[in-house]
Amino acid sequence: MNAPDTVPAEWRAKSANQTRLAFGQALLKIGAREPKAVVVSVDTQDLLGIRSYIERFRERFIELGIAEQNAIGVASGLATTGLHPYVCAYAPFITARSMEQVRNDVAYANQRVVIGAAASGISLGVAGGTHHALEDLALMRSLPNMAVIVPADVTEAYRATLATIDIDGPVYLRLGGRAEEPPIGDPEAPFRLGKAVHLRPGKDVAVIACGALVEMAVRASDLLKKEGIGVRVLNMHTIKPLDREAILAAAAETHGIVTAEEHHLTGGLGGAVAELLAVEHPKRMRMVGMPDVFAMVGPTGPLRAKYGMSAEAIVDACRALLA
Repeated sequence: MNAPDTVPAEWRAKSANQTRLAFGQALLKIGAREPKAVVVSVDTQDLLGIRSYIERFRERFIELGIAEQNAIGVASGLATTGLHPYVCAYAPFITARSMEQVRNDVAYANQRVVIGAAASGISLGVAGGTHHALEDLALMRSLPNMAVIVPADVTEAYRATLATIDIDGPVYLRLGGRAEEPPIGDPEAPFRLGKAVHLRPGKDVAVIACGALVEMAVRASDLLKKEGIGVRVLNMHTIKPLDREAILAAAAETHGIVTAEEHHLTGGLGGAVAELLAVEHPKRMRMVGMPDVFAMVGPTGPLRAKYGMSAEAIVDACRALLA
């Protein structure tokens, strides 16, 4: 599935290296291309940078305030009439607070609803545990029919959002917060649902990462290369459907697998990879992610380091596999 970038490049500057804003920029393109697209906001006009969309497509915008359960019900109803709703929301609230509606009204009914979920992981670390989304991948990937996408940078977020035009079913698009997300991959590469991006070659260890941890995985690979250790890096931007071929090839061609994600170690990317390998190709693994605790309040960067979500933690996990 390809979604070429055919708009002027100023959208990159407006995205400010933040995937949440890239989503808002992509909605402008979708609004122009797809007359059935409707944006539903739950007090997120600034969070997802959609004010330009509102100015241009006011008749296809609905503001519902801080009412996530209602927003999912409205989006499902809109989809029933043939419209294509895009819900703009905070990740912790649109998943945990409205899980019943997402399950029954969207996933069970297989409605064509796209959920743009910003402020995932601990990207809003200073807001405290209520604003951390560290179980959302486990919740969303457990739902039949739901596609789950975790872009690593603004280009991937922009193209993934455009690609949702052609997905016939519900989509959960996990986006960052106000922390900068530096460019990672080839800016000209197309987005392909369910196909991992190979960022570094390597035969010793494979690191399979998503979201904010992809950039850290690349740094870990470059650090270990200086020690003569070849670390393959896969950007697993689609958690569901999972790229089985890339994972099984990594298991067959390296000595072990390390997964890395800004999510609890239970039920996220690491769990998805482990489930596949346990049945298809048992392999030594290590998982880098949030331990089984609630994160304290603090700046995003230091919090990630405190809880072992860093390039250094990935390096240590790779070394442990080879010991």
